Amino acid sequence: MKISIITATYNSQATIGDTIRSVNSQTYKNIEHIIIDGASTDNTLNIVKELHQGPVVSERDKGIYDAMNKGIAIATGDVIGIINSDDFLANDEVIENVVKTFQSEICDVVYGDLVYVDPVDTDKVLRRWIAGKYVPSQFLQGWMPPHPTVFVKKKLYSKYGHFNLELKSSADYELLLRLLFVNKAKVKYLPGVLVRMRSGGQSNRSFQNRLTAHKEDYLAWKINGLSPKWYTLMMKPVRKIKQFIVIDR
Repeated sequence: MKISIITATYNSQATIGDTIRSVNSQTYKNIEHIIIDGASTDNTLNIVKELHQGPVVSERDKGIYDAMNKGIAIATGDVIGIINSDDFLANDEVIENVVKTFQSEICDVVYGDLVYVDPVDTDKVLRRWIAGKYVPSQFLQGWMPPHPTVFVKKKLYSKYGHFNLELKSSADYELLLRLLFVNKAKVKYLPGVLVRMRSGGQSNRSFQNRLTAHKEDYLAWKINGLSPKWYTLMMKPVRKIKQFIVIDR
């Protein structure tokens, strides 16, 4: 089984090295790491050239989801994962465990848990996103899996489509809603932290950004011909509260 990992970058010189090294150090070696760069003006591409061994595309794009779609279009793996340029795989056996799960279970999607870490001291855990086992009705309770931990068979993208570029901050939510809830893809939860993400997500940086994300979350349902419950989208940010209860670091 070949795994394609897509990383979108733009002026990511401070963090892209950690992302690349986390992929390079995996015990599972049949990995294609694709970097889609938005024409960075800093030192990102020099770092990529020094550390990276896979395909690289650098050109202007229409945003991160456009970059991800470009990566999906050229990916040659059986399974595709998307790791952001300020994220990194949690340990050297992440991809090996993902592959074992695909091989031992009848599934099209595998996902796991994620921790948010301090942007500088990445050993310091600030939040824990423990996704838990997938239950379809949980989407109505504001649930979604952490997107950087989601690995999807490429055939699903071919069948059900890529990221919807009408959405600027919730295209990952809409895609997961479409694949899992609407089209009932076969899903397996892999317990354990797969990805470490530096804290400071764009959608949560300000009230205005959160309001925009809320509107787009609603649109994600409408695009799929669905209506969420009156409480669904309110529960989405509420569910994050328990992520701040950090038991250990």
